[in-house]
Amino acid sequence: MTDNTYGLDPVLAIDFDKEVERITGRMREILSGELHRRGFVIAMSGGIDSSVCAALAVKALGPKKVFGLLMPEQDSSSTSGDLGKLLAEHLGIEYTVDNIAPALEALGCYQWRDDAIRDVFPDYTSDWKNKIIIEGGLDGKINHFNVVVENPAGERFEKILPLKSYLTIVAATNNKQRVRKTLEYFHADRFNYAVIGTPNRLEYDQGFFVKNGDGSADIKPISHLYKSQVYAMAKHLGLPDAICNSTPTTDTYSLEQGQDEFYFALPYKKMDVAVWCLNNGKSEAELAEKIEITEEQAKFVYLDILSKRRTTDYLHKKAVQVEPVELSF
Repeated sequence: MTDNTYGLDPVLAIDFDKEVERITGRMREILSGELHRRGFVIAMSGGIDSSVCAALAVKALGPKKVFGLLMPEQDSSSTSGDLGKLLAEHLGIEYTVDNIAPALEALGCYQWRDDAIRDVFPDYTSDWKNKIIIEGGLDGKINHFNVVVENPAGERFEKILPLKSYLTIVAATNNKQRVRKTLEYFHADRFNYAVIGTPNRLEYDQGFFVKNGDGSADIKPISHLYKSQVYAMAKHLGLPDAICNSTPTTDTYSLEQGQDEFYFALPYKKMDVAVWCLNNGKSEAELAEKIEITEEQAKFVYLDILSKRRTTDYLHKKAVQVEPVELSF
């Protein structure tokens, strides 16, 4: 029986008891039958997706076979660290805190980013704050990115990012996810554990992850669940209110930034419905009525979803062999 006690759009209502049983059962099967590992390693940002994945891992194996990692850096919010610790203690799992800022500093992550921002704002210094925001998709325009900076006096400035500067900033900040993944696999190797990937369906569908960063994993338990369903799952699993009520952020830039600001055309609740409607053959008029936008905007949302799928298809691809090599056992 579907359960809509969590305020989901009716099209996203599911039976959470059965879904938890199905996911945790498959996690056990995959771990022993396909991966041949003893437990799970998971990076915990304090966000809803990693929190639900960690809770599902504990339900699947028990707390003693789940190891958590908190990996802050200089742009991380204090809230994310607090929520990560809250979750680990709530679940009763062992965890470690590894600050990755020195590694990122050594790799030039912050320097490359700051130099690229200075191409747009020459007065920018390392004591300023920054973020990137996306514009265009909902209006039917080509997506473009602006950089927003804030000086120590609290004054904000915003300009369109040239392509070279944008790509450099993204390349630099992608190092954050790749360094984290390196640590995840270090601990996975020392425990003979498998690494959990935490994308929800919206992120997986739209390519909102870093190749060989947070996109790399041995198992992805919630990639079929829309983000609204993940929030509902958190409540169903009894996770702390501070986590269940958290706002989705990138936790990548020093200025506060929502995921819809950075990547998606709409807030996640509406994006979930938009992707569901497109996947289920609903018309632009039906989408417009469901999420209360104009039919023209609904058309642009569909186009934006399809455009992101095409653009990020590369992120899903495995390495391509010139000549396939077949392995037999």
